Amino acid sequence: MINGIFRAFIRVSALRQSVPTGSRAGCRRLPRDDFAGRGRAMLRSTFTHITQASRAVASSSSKPLGQQLHTSAPLCIASERRRQIRGAKQRAQEKRREVGEMQGKAHVVLGHKPGDEAKWTDSELAKVIITEEQILAAPLPSSQEALSPPDFANYGIGEKEKGLLFDVLPDLSWQTKILFQSQGTHHSLNQASSHEMMEVLRARTFSSLVDLRNANAAGIAVENKKRIVAAFSRPGKPGDTGLPEVQAAILTYRIRNVWNHLSKNRKDVMTRRNLRQLVHQRAKILKYLKRLDRDRHAAVLGRLGLEAESVDGELLV
Repeated sequence: MINGIFRAFIRVSALRQSVPTGSRAGCRRLPRDDFAGRGRAMLRSTFTHITQASRAVASSSSKPLGQQLHTSAPLCIASERRRQIRGAKQRAQEKRREVGEMQGKAHVVLGHKPGDEAKWTDSELAKVIITEEQILAAPLPSSQEALSPPDFANYGIGEKEKGLLFDVLPDLSWQTKILFQSQGTHHSLNQASSHEMMEVLRARTFSSLVDLRNANAAGIAVENKKRIVAAFSRPGKPGDTGLPEVQAAILTYRIRNVWNHLSKNRKDVMTRRNLRQLVHQRAKILKYLKRLDRDRHAAVLGRLGLEAESVDGELLV
């Protein structure tokens, strides 16, 4: 501050010396009041600037160190971490609030309220499809017992085909061999018995090949879709895959499979996106069925194990 005042006096004295007197320059002498007024104005402006500068220095010195060094990299990183933690806490609170609001509502994916698993297990769709646990729990065929077809067969083999492949075909095959070999030659009972045992062995091998426990997930899905089409088609039109009930049942089965996959693989982002698309597609088909026939819509919801509120309104997956 003292240096500022000293510089102001120097400027005033330099101004007075720079102006020549009337005798030397041949002009009239300026009054002393003019010099004094100009000097006071310069001093006033100097004191004003000094006061403002001192206030700025005082205000900056009163701030905490974190605000004075706001451009420091470590402090910026710490501030970013605090911001991220604060945002994570806010998101967690919002999620807990949403979960609390959804406690009494049906799940948009599973279709029933929390704790009401019986609605799904008692539904027709749950009884029609077969799961991997059911396939693995089925008894294995024994070589000591009589020939029996597998409980769950692959490649579209139904009950009718099982009777032809495992009951009719082995007997017909060994009897045909005996018939051709007995023409013109003597055929013993031992040879007939050996032919029969050979056909039984072949049938056992064929049974293990078509057993659904040797199929992959795609093979199980094909069998389940075939069962769904047969169960949800109209009585007079079997195999009607374009029926809304059939489409909704197949989508519900696929949604269940994707949900089971995501419960084990939570970081699968693409599958989560596919799940969202399947849920909205099922809701679209059921809304179309509701516009078409409300009685059919209400009936199929019970057959699929779904609540009406899980497919109506806004769906947040």
